[in-house]
Amino acid sequence: MTPFLALLTRDLRLSVREGGGAVLALGFFALVATLVPLGVGPDLNLLAKMGGGILWVGAALAALLSLDRLFQADYEDGSLDLIALSPLSLEGAAFAKIAAHWLSTGLPLTLLSPILSVFFGLSGSAVIALTMSLAIGTPAVSAVGAIGASLTLSLRRGGLILPLIVLPLLVPAVMFGAGMVLEAQTGLTNGAVGFLAAFSLAASLLSPFVAAQGVRLNLAG
Repeated sequence: MTPFLALLTRDLRLSVREGGGAVLALGFFALVATLVPLGVGPDLNLLAKMGGGILWVGAALAALLSLDRLFQADYEDGSLDLIALSPLSLEGAAFAKIAAHWLSTGLPLTLLSPILSVFFGLSGSAVIALTMSLAIGTPAVSAVGAIGASLTLSLRRGGLILPLIVLPLLVPAVMFGAGMVLEAQTGLTNGAVGFLAAFSLAASLLSPFVAAQGVRLNLAG
């Protein structure tokens, strides 16, 4: 097994053993999807118009819940120093951790979204668009979140600062993701899928290098 696959498998196993990340994210996502319709009321037309944006915001916030531990646990027990000295580059290690976070959090959120869309009365085409947008866009959430996690690695309350760094950077993902749902509802082409795919691809390719540099700065300090 290559060092990349070994680290990816290790992080996936830890996410299951620790039992917090994915389950907490899914629970938070489900709560948002059930509480908002109760607050807005039974107007299905209004809920359908708001559904794409609300579910996207809920998914982004849910994914952030476990991002502060992306590097933190390894930093605290010294494993991150060993990873830095391993044959796998820090860029490769950051990419493996991003992939593990998406597989354990982003993918389950995507698979849960069609069920939760029932609360908003979304049409079949809108549900498909929502699921596709989350499948395309949630890797960007994990990737951008890794940058914030690396920058706040050595901070005592980094988990509180992390959302302030990451959320503004996720505005394009939320906007274009909700735009895909709106496009399916109205039938008007707005190019959201292209912009979302470009943003997600750029974030996934560039973030391992930025996150690796953030980890280096914290390890050197």
